[in-house]
Amino acid sequence: MDNQQEVREFLTSRRAKITPEQAGLASGSRRRVPGLRRSEVAALADMSVEYYAKLERGSLAGVSPAVLESVARALRLDDAERTHLLHLAQAADGSDSLTRPRRRRAKGRWTPHRSLQWTLDAITAGPAFVRNGRMDIVAGNRLARAFYNDVHAAPHNQENLARFTFLDPAARRFYPDWESAAGITVAILRTEAGRNPHDKDLHDLVGELSTRCDEFRTRWGAHNVRVHGTGTKNFHHTAVGDLSLAFEGLEMAAEPGLTLTVYTAEPGSSSEEGLRLLAIWAATREADVPTGRTSG
Repeated sequence: MDNQQEVREFLTSRRAKITPEQAGLASGSRRRVPGLRRSEVAALADMSVEYYAKLERGSLAGVSPAVLESVARALRLDDAERTHLLHLAQAADGSDSLTRPRRRRAKGRWTPHRSLQWTLDAITAGPAFVRNGRMDIVAGNRLARAFYNDVHAAPHNQENLARFTFLDPAARRFYPDWESAAGITVAILRTEAGRNPHDKDLHDLVGELSTRCDEFRTRWGAHNVRVHGTGTKNFHHTAVGDLSLAFEGLEMAAEPGLTLTVYTAEPGSSSEEGLRLLAIWAATREADVPTGRTSG
């Protein structure tokens, strides 16, 4: 991805989101563009208009952390956006390990360590799975496989949550609030693109989704990023119905770039009962799978 273009579009999009009133400025009239003017951001960041314009054109190489913080403060960036701006600056410098290509994992070959799979299998009350920054599901427990049955069932999804969200019609039923799920999915991919700009597989995925889905392309152009660590989501599973589940996402120290996510239900809730039914459904399905052995 073109770093200067990424910087330019990100800063421009953040500037457009801030109203003069939010920044404590007089709104005035005859504004030709949404949000703040470059001159207003420069004043808020305590720098010259010429210097800020240079930054917004994508020239972040050599910019100090203090300047980046001034820009982040002027644009009222949240934690995820500040981190994304830092990653873009590091990519421009080419001096930080975050900008170097990570070890490529060949598709279909990476398998979890035995201890990781044991850990996943030990979680029996809720779906637990591991994904990478491209949103490929790379490991999971029995409940996770049953929970994401639609993702695994369709070969064209390639066990990827982003492909499922935007290219599989089943996603509209699985995510009752599909608009929110779609926005979160794109924000996760956009965050990963800033953190790992040399990931060719991610570039290919973004290109595929942009070509095949207008709704993805529009959201990708918004340059929204987010930290997806905890929260609550609603789902509709074909076998057990509606589920409202809390989740925790944990970065894996032993495998940089991978995230362990665990879904749980509120004790005593209908969703907890739904997960119990999901476990029974999963066990029944596994029992129905032929073993391949012949009698005699």
